[in-house]
This record gives sequence, C-alpha cells and structure tokens, in this order.
Amino acid sequence: MNQLEFVKLHGNGNDFILIDEMNGKRIPDDEKNEAARILCHRNFGVGGDGVLFLVPSEKADIGMRLLQPDGSEAEMCGNGIRCLAKHAWESGYVGESFSVETLAGVIPIQVRRDRGVFWARVEMGVPRFERSEIPAEGEGVFIKVPIHGFEVSAVNTGVPHAVIFVDSLDLPVDRLAPKIRHSSCFPEGANVNFVRPGEHLEVRTFERGVEAETLSCGTGSVAAAAVARRLGLVGDSVEVRTRGGPLLISFVGDRAFMEGPAVTVCRGVISDEIL
Repeated sequence: MNQLEFVKLHGNGNDFILIDEMNGKRIPDDEKNEAARILCHRNFGVGGDGVLFLVPSEKADIGMRLLQPDGSEAEMCGNGIRCLAKHAWESGYVGESFSVETLAGVIPIQVRRDRGVFWARVEMGVPRFERSEIPAEGEGVFIKVPIHGFEVSAVNTGVPHAVIFVDSLDLPVDRLAPKIRHSSCFPEGANVNFVRPGEHLEVRTFERGVEAETLSCGTGSVAAAAVARRLGLVGDSVEVRTRGGPLLISFVGDRAFMEGPAVTVCRGVISDEIL
C-alpha cells in the first residue's frame, strides 16, 4: 500500500478521508475496517468522521462505501455523499446528473458550481417512519415515545435517527445522547438529533459509529425536517442549521431532497508506516 493517495473533504464541517478505487482496489476489503479506525484517528491518523471509498458500480454510475471511526460500515451519509460527488465530478467520472449506489439504495444527485462554491442536490428518498423499517421495537410509527426523560420520534432517512425537539440546544449532547443511541428500542442503534424548531430548524447530532457529536449530519438534517413536517411544524421546504453550516431540505410529495456544499481540504499520501 505504498503511495496510498487520499483526498480530505468536508460537508459543513463533517469531514472525510476519500480513497479513490475507481481504477482498482487500494485497500483490501478485509482490511478496510481497521484502516478506517487508524485513518480517522485525529492524533495517530489523518483525522476524520469517516473514510469514503469511491468504487465502481453495476447498479449506478458510481458506488460509495463509508467506513466509520469505530470500523463499522454505514448504509448512507448525506454530507459524505456530497463530498464523494464533488470528487467524482471533478475527476471526470460523472456529469452534472448521476447516481450513486449505497447500502441504502441508489441515490440520484445533481451538482453545480455557484460563484465558485460546489453544491449538490441529493435525492434522499422517502423517510421511513414504520418501526420495522427504522428499525425500532414494536409496531406502527415511532412518534413522541418517552425515553430517558425525552419525547423521542424516530425515522430512517438512510440510517436510523432519533429526533428530539427541545427549547434550547445548550445541552450536554455527548452525555445525554448515548443513552438514547443505545436504547433497547433501537436494535441497530440510532443517531440522535436534538432540534430547536422555529422558522428554521437548528440541530445538534450525535452520530452512531463516530460515537460523538459531529458538526453536521445530512441524514440527520433530513430526519429533523421529516419529523417536523409530519408534526406540522414546518412546510415542504426548510433551512436546517447545523453547527457546521446550513442545509436546505425540501419535499416533493413524500420524497426528500437535501442541498448543500462540499469543500476539498487537501490531497496527500498515506504512509505505509501507519497501515
């Protein structure tokens, strides 16, 4: 694995190490989990909220795999897929409209550059509220269920999300969220979003797999908007403000769309000493 090239990108501060495997595998599949644990470490590695692998696909124009800092693989990532889209577009693999195969399905994307800033509009699919599809214990929808002193709603927007509406986001998220993230209600765990409603939504997200709060979560922003819309708190379009920046979430019928930027931070070579 000498001269393993990488690109560092971020979507609203949610940062990723991208390994381009379109022209051949750079890290063997059975070593990807451990490589992600090493590379994501902010002291001993490159540092990031995950490792994106851009791979060929037989079902879509390109494919995406996301390995998280704990070595687990996520089904989907809203900020990550925008970063992947930016690299793929700038590398000439795709045009301005294309599709990405993920573990959550095939995701259509449109990209553009506006005043020097890269933007991607991602079709996020239909948010799934049925407990069996989140997954969550029980039957029916998961709306305003009391868990550890909070009213928790849950939805799958590519990955499972718990959504909690609060009056203030001045909360010890890293202390409160793990109790809900590991609740027996969620057999596969859940990301946890604390949301302050209003003309726009303000969100803080604790991410499963990262096991910490991140500056932004794309699927979490969609989850917050989807639950708020279901409860009549917002309409078909809403700005979601994360700690790393805003995202525009909109709905056409039941289908959700996310629009936001992505930024290339740097390019480099990973030493074989750490892998």
